Formats: sequence, structure tokens, C-alpha cells
Amino acid sequence: MLRLFHSIFGGDPGADRYPESLIREAVERAVDGTDPWLRGLSGYRRKLQPVVVHALDHVVALVDGLEEPLELSQRNYGSDPFLRLCFISNRQLDDLLQGDRELSALRSGTDTPASAWALLVMACEQRGAFGVDLAGETIVRDVAQVTVSMAGHRLLDPAPDLDETRRHLKRRAFDHLLSLALARIVAVEDVREDLLKRRTLLQAKHDMLESSRWGFGDSGRETPPIDEVHRQLDDIEAQLLEFGGDDRYIEKHLEILTDVLANAERALWAQPLPLIVDRMGIKRKTATTDTPELVLTELHNAAGQKLIARMVTIPPATT
Repeated sequence: MLRLFHSIFGGDPGADRYPESLIREAVERAVDGTDPWLRGLSGYRRKLQPVVVHALDHVVALVDGLEEPLELSQRNYGSDPFLRLCFISNRQLDDLLQGDRELSALRSGTDTPASAWALLVMACEQRGAFGVDLAGETIVRDVAQVTVSMAGHRLLDPAPDLDETRRHLKRRAFDHLLSLALARIVAVEDVREDLLKRRTLLQAKHDMLESSRWGFGDSGRETPPIDEVHRQLDDIEAQLLEFGGDDRYIEKHLEILTDVLANAERALWAQPLPLIVDRMGIKRKTATTDTPELVLTELHNAAGQKLIARMVTIPPATT
């Protein structure tokens, strides 16, 4: 599979550059990553091929559109405002560099570690608070402020070569689209399973009421109207058809996968996040020499998750 993505993500976007054999493998990866039973549907490859190509083109453009790598090092911490915003201290930066397992594994077994490239991701947390501020030369208390901090720092796909890191990130982005599709499939299946259980219970009640019509005894209990049971059964059947009935729920899974890949730009995207934050971590409205405006890249997905992302290069010496 690494060969597959090395080949697909090795050139310029466009369906004409994807060999047919590799597109077939990418389609099979999409099926394996969501629902292997899709292979039982006639024409599943034909339906998935164009949306797989669309999704591949999207993740290529997404990763290639990230900023040029920034040096992630202690020596760069004091002079770079982005790093000062992302890390509260040089110690926190050092903890990330020394504690990252993938980076350590990459550099293990060599006496002279080479430079590495990776994607730095973290969550941007903005919280309302009341603090002290200056109005001219007057100290004002209980001022409404927004504090900005970064949390959950991670290095994704560190590699000794920038192109290799980008290839891994494109594979990661494509697989993330599949995970979003799978989450939707699972949610639909949960609803469908609940509907099937309710239908079974209602069908048992329906059968009981039907059989009681032919009896002579009187149970002494109020019997629910069978017309209402019919109505509830019809309602459940209609919902099951919407979520995929007994004979077409696999087709529903294919519809979900096709929809996510065909609309990849609405499932996973990047957008700029302008921020002006002073050295105390307080969000400001106006930039100054000491507090410049920074435009961060924030990755979003259709599940509502957000992460700040920045390509970084890590020199051999981090001191």
C-alpha cells in the first residue's frame, strides 16, 4: 500500500496521471476502510472510481497548499512569534522534540541524526476570562479578555525527506476521509439496528392482536388498537427504507462513501485563522510591533474537529 501512495502522490494532480491499476487499488482501499461487503454490489468500482480520483486530487492540493516548513528548534524559539504562540516555553518545545516516539524511532540507530520534516498539529483553545489591563497609564481591573493557548501538540509523519512526509500526510488525509465515511455508516447502522428491534417487538404485538380476534376469552385488559400498531409498523418500514432496508442497506453504505469522497472539500479542509496574541496569551484587536498579527492554518473536518497545522523542519541539533 505504501507503493500505491508513493506512485499516486508523486506528481501533479489530475486523473490522467493516475494509472488505472493504482486507481483500482485506491478504490479497494476505500472499500476495505469502510465496508468490504460493498464488493457484493454490481458496478461498485465504476461508481467509486471518479469520486476516489476527486478525493485524491483534493488531498494532494490540501497538503501541497500548506506553508513552507518552519524550523522547529530551541534556537528559533526566541525570535519566531509563531513558536512563542504555540509553546509557553522553550522547555515545552524541548519536551515535544525529545518525547515524540516517531521522531525518536526515526533517529534511533544513528550517531549523527539527520534533519527531519513533519506536520506539527495542536488544538487552539480560546477562553473568556476577566483580568487586568491598561487604559493609557491607568490599570483597569475585571476587564473581559480572551486567552489563547495551544494544547495537544503532536508531530505527524516525521521523515528524513520533505516529499516523503507530504506523501504520508496525503495518505493520512485520504484515510481520514474514509474514517469520516465509516463514522456515518456506523451511525446509520446504529439507527437501523434500533429500528429493526422496534419492528420485531411491534410485529410480535401485531401477531398477538391478530390472533386474539379469533379467541372467545376476554383478558379483561384494554387492548391497544391494531390500527395504531399498523401505523407504527408502516412508520418504521418507511424509516428503514430511508436508512437502507433489509435488501439495500449495503447500497446505502455505498451512497455514504460516494457522497463523502465526492464532497471531500466539505469533509476535510483548511482555512486561515488570523490571531493577534500578546506575550501574556491575551487576544488583542490591534497589531503592534511587539504583538504582530499571525495567520495560522486551521484544519477542519465535517465532524466539527479543528487543529492548527504547520509544516516544520527539525534540525539535527535541537539546542
